[in-house]
Amino acid sequence: MEVINSRLVSWASILDDKTREQALATAQLPIIYPHLALMPDAHLGLGATVGSVIPTLGAVIPAAVGVDIGCGMIAVRTQYALKDLPKDRKRLREGIEHAIPLSSGKCNRRITATAEPRLAELRQMAATAGFEPAQYAANWKLQLGSLGSGNHFIEVCADETDAVWLFLHSGSRGVGNNIAQRHIGQARSGDRMRTADLPNPALAYLEEGTPEFERYIRELHWAQHFALLNREEMMDRVVRQFESWAGGRVRETERINCHHNFTAQEKHYGKSVWVSRKGAIRAEAGDAGLIPGSMGTASYVVVGLGNPVSLNSSPHGAGRAYSRTAAKRMFSLAELKTAMQGIEFRPSEAFIDEIPAAYKPIDQVMRDSADLVKIRHKLRQLVNVKGN
Repeated sequence: MEVINSRLVSWASILDDKTREQALATAQLPIIYPHLALMPDAHLGLGATVGSVIPTLGAVIPAAVGVDIGCGMIAVRTQYALKDLPKDRKRLREGIEHAIPLSSGKCNRRITATAEPRLAELRQMAATAGFEPAQYAANWKLQLGSLGSGNHFIEVCADETDAVWLFLHSGSRGVGNNIAQRHIGQARSGDRMRTADLPNPALAYLEEGTPEFERYIRELHWAQHFALLNREEMMDRVVRQFESWAGGRVRETERINCHHNFTAQEKHYGKSVWVSRKGAIRAEAGDAGLIPGSMGTASYVVVGLGNPVSLNSSPHGAGRAYSRTAAKRMFSLAELKTAMQGIEFRPSEAFIDEIPAAYKPIDQVMRDSADLVKIRHKLRQLVNVKGN
C-alpha cells in the first residue's frame, strides 16, 4: 500500500500516469472523507477511476457509481468434480447461449417461471420507492435474465481440487444504465454545479437532503437489486443447462453474489459516509467475494480481511491495461485463440478487446491485495460465454 498523499492511498503496483492524475483530482473534492482508496486493478474511467473506493460526506457522485449500477459477480460451487463431466463442452456452451440472451440490447422474448417472482419483488420495490421502471426502459421486465456485452461473461470453472463452479458477471442492463444517465445529468445540471470548481464535470454530485438526492438513492437501490436478481435469474438458467448436459441434478454447496458498482452508507473513521465502490467489492472481515481475471485467465474466490484503510474493500477484477480501442489495434483473433487454448469458447473478432493481454496480470493484482482479502479458491476456466 502506498500513501500518495493525505487524501489518496493506493494498492496498485501497476498504475499509469493518467489514472493516477484522475484519482488525485477526485481525491481533492471537498466531500471526500477520509481519503480515496485505489484498488490494485485501478484504471482510467469516465470522471472517476475504475477500481476506486470513494467515500463522501453528505453527497453522492452518480458517475462514481457508474452507469452499470449494481454490476457484479455470482458463483455457485457444485458437488461435481471435473472427472465427472462429459468431454463435449461445446454442447454446454451452446445450451447456455440459447438459454440466456447475450450482447448489447438483447432481451428475453417471454417472462420465465423463475423470473416472475423476482419481477413481482421488483415491482413492489419500485412502488415503495415511488417510481415506474418503464419510464426508463419499457421492456425492463424482459431484460431480467440477460447478460449484455463487454467484459460480462458466463463461465464454467474448476478450482484447485477440481471442484466445478458456475460463474458469471453482469449488472442492471439497459434499465440501470438509463437510471444512471438520468441522475448523472441531474447532478451536472444543478445550479450550484454549473459554477462549482470541479476537475471534471462528471464528478458533479447530489447533496443529501435534496429531492434529487433522495430520488437517486431510491432508484439506485432498486437498480442494485435488479442487478442482483438478474444474476440470480441467469444462474438458475445456467444450472439447468449444466444439469441437462451433465445428466444429473446440481447440488449447490455454496452461492456467492456480490456487487462491485454500488453505493452504501457506512461508518468509517468515526463518521457516516456514502461509500461508492466503482469497480471494487466490499471486503469486511468474513465477507465472501469474487475477483475474476480476464477472459482466459484465473478467477478467485476470496474472503475479506476488513482492512480499514481500504474502507473494507478489495479489487473487482484484473483491470484494463489497454483501452478497448487500443486492444483492437494491437491484438488479433489468432492471438485470442492462442490465449484461449483448452477453453471452450466462441471465437469472434468482437472479443479481441477482451484478450487477456489487454488486462493487468490477475496474479499480480492478487499479490497486491494480500492485506485486503484471503484467497479461498483459484478457478481455471473450462467454458466461456460472452456477448458481442
